[in-house]
Amino acid sequence: MPAKSKESKLARGRAKRVLKVGGVATSVGSSYLWESLRKPFRSSGDHEKAILDTHIRNALKIVESSKELKGAFMKLVQMLSMRDDILPAEALDVLSVVQSQVPPMKYSEIRGQIAAELGGEPEDLYATFDTEAFAAASLGQVHAATLHSGERVVVKVQYPGVDETVDQDLRNIKALLNTFTLIGRDVMQQEIDHSEVVQELEERLSEELDYENEAANCRRFRKMFADDPEVEIPEVYPELSSRRVLTMGLMEGYPFADILKPGIDQELKDWVAIKYFRLVWRQVFEFGVLHTDPHPGNYLVTYHPHLGMLDFGSIRVFPAKIRKAYLGMAVAMLEDDEDEMAKHLVRLGFIGKDDDPAPMIHMMQIFCEPILQDRDFDPREYDSMEKTMEIAQIGFENRLFRAPGHRLFLGRALVGLDSYLKQLGTVANYHRLFVECVEAAV
Repeated sequence: MPAKSKESKLARGRAKRVLKVGGVATSVGSSYLWESLRKPFRSSGDHEKAILDTHIRNALKIVESSKELKGAFMKLVQMLSMRDDILPAEALDVLSVVQSQVPPMKYSEIRGQIAAELGGEPEDLYATFDTEAFAAASLGQVHAATLHSGERVVVKVQYPGVDETVDQDLRNIKALLNTFTLIGRDVMQQEIDHSEVVQELEERLSEELDYENEAANCRRFRKMFADDPEVEIPEVYPELSSRRVLTMGLMEGYPFADILKPGIDQELKDWVAIKYFRLVWRQVFEFGVLHTDPHPGNYLVTYHPHLGMLDFGSIRVFPAKIRKAYLGMAVAMLEDDEDEMAKHLVRLGFIGKDDDPAPMIHMMQIFCEPILQDRDFDPREYDSMEKTMEIAQIGFENRLFRAPGHRLFLGRALVGLDSYLKQLGTVANYHRLFVECVEAAV
């Protein structure tokens, strides 16, 4: 179905948004109240199952609201889906379906946004401009165009008015988080400070709404990987970019999702797997600057082959002390030095200085098993679900509920890495590859 046949408008009316999302928050809270009233009349097992079912139903309600409201609220729901310390895995799976493909806006509104931001009509600013978006996301959509000088480009345009909804959407998300943190306390036996969550969401959303920030991130990554001819990052055209419009060079190649499919030459898959592995760890250890959205739509493989990186709205910059602590932690793990590991775990905020470090060290060793074994390793050997359950059990038994912000984004990047390595099916000595990454950064 043509994209323009599904055009929709951003719900911007304050009253509508308050009533709609406020209704979701009330519905979510009421459902848990109902289950608590029924608890005395259920067995323990039945009550736990009912609570889990309620989690799923409530996650679905939030997803449906995000599709209708679009904009900042939808982006906030996407960010919330990263928080495995607030909702169980089953509910996170539901939230994670809030992906970037949403109905685009009318071209007339996009045309007006470009004119307001760049001071001219798309037909005058560009030699050609495709009026039909080829991609639409929660905060904006992307159009193909050609510069007067002949270069083919993509133009990312933020939805008009989306930034006007941010304050209200943050309040709505905070209302939902109030409910979820009560669940964490009463159902999952975890004490969660949602103020840190709200701050993290607000900071990330502010960054993603600022296309000048994304342009700066793009230039930063081009500089970071300038010495690697196998990594491609699009060029930004500042004269055709602003806070709400971003013009970048077009990169052509195979969508990352296509490379993951069966039937693709294994030699190419192996190249992609090892290149992506090194790309992630180089960001962590050498630069302390991490591309935190591992969605396959943010990468492509060019015909050389080169690995192309796209969409720099979600970037996390670690303070120097955090980058050095992760690097020190890696060195200590490779040397099996538990005293040094404990020091770095405290510096990273995973444990307090008076806590017993042994449980967290054990959790880290389980999580890092594929890079600690000096042998050819098939990523499919590593049962991520089983290992996650084992780690969660250790954490629960030892009341280890600290979740520093940097852990969440690094964790997301590493989960993406694990998923890609499994799908690519590349057998390699990841321990030695990891050692090379660490040694290059020390």
